[in-house]
Amino acid sequence: MTILVCDDDKEIVDAIEIYLIQEGYQVVKAYDGEQALDMLRTKKIDLMVIDVMMPKLDGIRATFQARKTSSIPIIILSAKTEDADKILGLNVGADDYVTKPFNPLELVARVKSQLRRYTTLSSTPSGDAVYEAGGLVINDELKKVTVDGEEVKLTPIEYNILLLLMKNKGKVFSISQIYEEIWNEEAIGADNTVAVHIRHIREKIEINPKEPRYLKVVWGVGYKIEAGA
Repeated sequence: MTILVCDDDKEIVDAIEIYLIQEGYQVVKAYDGEQALDMLRTKKIDLMVIDVMMPKLDGIRATFQARKTSSIPIIILSAKTEDADKILGLNVGADDYVTKPFNPLELVARVKSQLRRYTTLSSTPSGDAVYEAGGLVINDELKKVTVDGEEVKLTPIEYNILLLLMKNKGKVFSISQIYEEIWNEEAIGADNTVAVHIRHIREKIEINPKEPRYLKVVWGVGYKIEAGA
């Protein structure tokens, strides 16, 4: 698999490359957002790691542009620790974030986790599995989501969250439960991460996201797919 690493600090890029190569990945390197987008257009990339603060085109805008044509996992790097910065990255389509300074082994672990999730989503299961809630349908054989017959494009994280809820219609999942099921790690400070992805799902499957028909919140408890939708 090929990982695109983009940061204007060449020493950081080279260090990340060393650890990824040790794990058997191929690495292509870019040093600003424009180069990263060119790489995505011309090479087969399986995952992108991109810094937020860069010249020419920053990581936030590059991620936003990348999401228009690609569903590969994207991990953003940020020297900032404010929640607002992390939320902004998730809002434009990033799947995960790592705050600088970081342990390279943690970054490698997150790369592996995202690739496992993406590979699982891209693979074809052995049997047909269709889950319905009113006009909302997931065909897990085809990895396809439709609302009233029209296909909806979800990122791998969004798909897996929706699939979890659709498989358990009517059951309420807390934010921590959703995070632990989807990310396969302890839910520490997961509220904003899950909330952003839930909002994205609603924007794609609901006619009016502020008055959702399918993906309901149970205040103080969590989220569920309305069984009778």
